[in-house]
Amino acid sequence: MKKITLLLIAFLFSSVLMAQQSPTTNQQEVQQTVIRFFDALSNRDSVSLKAHSTADITLYEYGQVWTMDTLIHRAITLSQSANFKRTNSFDFINTTTDKNMALVNYRLQSVITKDDKPVTLQWLESVVLVKIKKQWKVKHLHSTLIKRS
Repeated sequence: MKKITLLLIAFLFSSVLMAQQSPTTNQQEVQQTVIRFFDALSNRDSVSLKAHSTADITLYEYGQVWTMDTLIHRAITLSQSANFKRTNSFDFINTTTDKNMALVNYRLQSVITKDDKPVTLQWLESVVLVKIKKQWKVKHLHSTLIKRS
């Protein structure tokens, strides 16, 4: 009986581990679009930021609805510190895709340095992307600040 119980536990444990599949090529493309979007934000590159977004992007930040113009103004125009640096790391929770739409949920940690003072921020975010001319674009982003230190 012990052998059967141990075998059953081993089988259940291995099936749980196998359920964590690596992302498909399509899911990886979607995740890379999200990463590039934030790379553009980190580099304060409004041209690349727009290239990875739809023209009518909406961002839900700090209880407000932002447009691309709001994001550029707050994150690029007002952030002109000479020593600015932002480093992002992602923990993708779920990525769901179909032919022309995707939903991504992830944890984002950013270390932002301004005037030699680093601040670490952690968010839980959801992004809706759409495929336009064979390119994934961010259409909606909802961000919840989890921790600031």
